[in-house]
Amino acid sequence: MHIVRVWDLPTRLFHWTLAACIVGLVITGNIGGNWMNWHLRLGYAVLTLLLFRLVWGLVGGHWSRFGSFLYAPGTVWRYLKGRGDAAHGVGHNPLGALSVFALLAVMLLQVGTGLISDDEIAFTGPLVRFVSGDTISSATAYHKNVGKFIVIGLVVLHLLAILFYKLVRKQSLVRPMVVGDKQLSVAAPSARDGTGSRLLALVVLGICAGVVRWVVSLGAFAGY
Repeated sequence: MHIVRVWDLPTRLFHWTLAACIVGLVITGNIGGNWMNWHLRLGYAVLTLLLFRLVWGLVGGHWSRFGSFLYAPGTVWRYLKGRGDAAHGVGHNPLGALSVFALLAVMLLQVGTGLISDDEIAFTGPLVRFVSGDTISSATAYHKNVGKFIVIGLVVLHLLAILFYKLVRKQSLVRPMVVGDKQLSVAAPSARDGTGSRLLALVVLGICAGVVRWVVSLGAFAGY
């Protein structure tokens, strides 16, 4: 057996922090009222995390890079038919890759519509002054009535996939995302996860947080 560092620490922290933020967003969004202040803060945190993941997908550890789990349609089809390669069990398999890209896209859309939403009660996105009233109405309707259910649906599918792999395929997807390592029957390159890589992640996260802070400040200039 080979012990391989698959998920570097920044990727693991991103995963669990994003999960916690999504739970918080659903709860605060449903409660409403003064909790919408926390909904906004959590939304800004999620945007920071998403920007970080986009950058980390280019410069992070080997198995966290998008290039390691960009699969051709034919590869996905063969995996669905049970003809996957052993390498698919290292990082994100073809189905897992689809779920990652889907969640990133849906969360970016959800946060993006939140930035230009206005429920005329307790929630006003910082970028509403840059779009028309019709766009604000459409964004608000999607954010409140469509997007959040798509996010919840993807999370449920993710949890069901974890159970399927645990109960049917006897593979734990949770433990490697906690400790970072996997026991593999084939040799595979380990992800870079040293001090230098982690410091780079902090720099990237700081830059992403700065970008989000600037975006939020655009609303402050308009008195929101």
